[in-house]
Amino acid sequence: MQERVHACLRDKCLLKPNKVVVAGVSGGPDSLCLLDILHKSGYQIIVAHLDHGLRSQSTSDARAVRWEAEKRSLSFILGESDVASFAADNALSLEEAARIKRYQFLFSHAERLDAQAVAVGHTADDQIETVLMHLLRGSGLSGLKGMSMRALPNLWSKVIPLVRPLLAVWREDVLAYCKEQNLTPVIDASNLDTTIYRNRLRHELIPTLETYNPAIKEVLYRTIQVLSGEFDVLEGIVDQAWGLALLDKAQDYVVLDLAFLRKQPVGVCRNLLRRAIAQLRPDLRDIDYDSIERGLDFLAQPSQTNQIDLVAGLRLMVEEDRLWLTTWTADLPSSWPQMTTQDGLKLALPGEVILKAGWRLRASKVAEIGDLYTAVLANEDPYQAWVDKSRLDGHLVVRTRRPGNRFRPLGMGGHSIKLSEFMINVKMPRRAREAWPLVCAGDDIVWIPGYRLGHPFRITPETREAVYLHLIDTRSE
Repeated sequence: MQERVHACLRDKCLLKPNKVVVAGVSGGPDSLCLLDILHKSGYQIIVAHLDHGLRSQSTSDARAVRWEAEKRSLSFILGESDVASFAADNALSLEEAARIKRYQFLFSHAERLDAQAVAVGHTADDQIETVLMHLLRGSGLSGLKGMSMRALPNLWSKVIPLVRPLLAVWREDVLAYCKEQNLTPVIDASNLDTTIYRNRLRHELIPTLETYNPAIKEVLYRTIQVLSGEFDVLEGIVDQAWGLALLDKAQDYVVLDLAFLRKQPVGVCRNLLRRAIAQLRPDLRDIDYDSIERGLDFLAQPSQTNQIDLVAGLRLMVEEDRLWLTTWTADLPSSWPQMTTQDGLKLALPGEVILKAGWRLRASKVAEIGDLYTAVLANEDPYQAWVDKSRLDGHLVVRTRRPGNRFRPLGMGGHSIKLSEFMINVKMPRRAREAWPLVCAGDDIVWIPGYRLGHPFRITPETREAVYLHLIDTRSE
C-alpha cells in the first residue's frame, strides 16, 4: 500500500519532496497512516492538530499526536477551538462546525508557512459515505462525483491545494497498515454514535446495502469514478457557456445574459446557476434541488415582481435582458439614466441638463426641417426624439415621476395611461422608475427617454419648427 500511496502523492496529488506539506492529523487510523507514509516517502511535513474541545479525552489525543510528530522529528502545531460555541452562533451542526474550524486552522498555517498543500486522510470509505450523503440530500452531479484527490481551488484557498492521498484506499487496508507498522491510533468513541448522520450511513445504511450486494462499496466507488469523468466533460461545456453568459460580477452580485441562458439546455442552465451561487456563497454546500428548479422556473417565466428569494440570502432578479443573482443588501450598479435630484431641472432651447453617472440631456432647435418627418419615422435610437415646437408652451423641464402622473404615449391615438402602468408595460426596471428622467412641458410628459414620445408632441407632415432631444451617455463618447 505504501508504494501505491507514494505514487498517488507524486502523480495525482502532484507533491514535491522539497516543499512543505501541512498534514492534518487527528490521531485516528486514517490520519496516522497518512502521516507515516508521508514521512517514509521523504516529504517535509508539518503536523497540525486542532483540539475541538468536544470530548473529555481531546487533550490526551493532542498529546498522542504531538508524540507521533516528535518521534519522527517533525514540527508540530497545536490549535484550539470552541467548536460548540461556533456551531451555536452560526446554527451549524457540531460536525459541520468542526469541519469548518479544522480547515480554517490548517489553511491559515499552510499560508503562513508557504506550504505546497494541505493533506488529509480521507479514504475510499469516506468517499462513499460523502456521496451517499449528497445523494440522500438531493445533490446534483457536482456532489455525486465525490471528493477530488487534489482540489484547487477549494473552499479554503485559491492557491494551496487540498490533497487526499488515501482516497483510493479502503479503511480496512488502513487498519491493516497500522497493525503491520505497529502504529497506535487514538480511538474516537463518537465515531460509533449513530445519532450522527454520517455514522448512521457507516454503521446502518451501508451494511444494509451489503445484504443486497456484498460488493456494493466497490460498485459505488466505480460509479463515482465514472461520474467524476462525466463531470469533467460537463465542466468543459459549462466553462465555455459561463464565459459567454457572464456580463458582470462583484462581491455581492453576478449578472448573466438572460437571452443566452434561455437558449441553453436545462442541464447547462442548472450548472450555470450553481456556479453563480458558488461565486457569492463559496462556503455553501449541497445546494438543494428545489432551489435550483425554482431558479429555472423563474428564468423561464419571471414573477410579477421580477424577483424571487432563491437560497442563502440571495435573490434572482430580471432587468431587461439581464438576470441578476444578488444579496438582498447589495448596492447594485445601473447602466440607465437617473436624476440626481427630485426637483425639476430647466432645459433651455438650446440647452443641456446633467444627470447622474455621466448622462446628459441636450435640446437643440432643428435648423433644416426638410425631410425630418421621414427621418423621424426611420429613427431606431430610443435615446433621441424630435418634438413639434409649436406644441410646447415655454421651456422644458426634466423631472422624475409624481403621484397621479398620466402619459399619452405615441401610438395610442392620444389616449392616456397611468405613468406607473406604462413603466410596467414597457418593462422598465423596477429600481430605475423612481429617478427616471421625464421631459415635461407644464404638466404634460413630452418624452420618456429610452421608451416613448408623447402623442401630442409628435412630428407630423405639417410640422414647421422642431426641437431635437438627445440623451447621451458621455462615458461612451
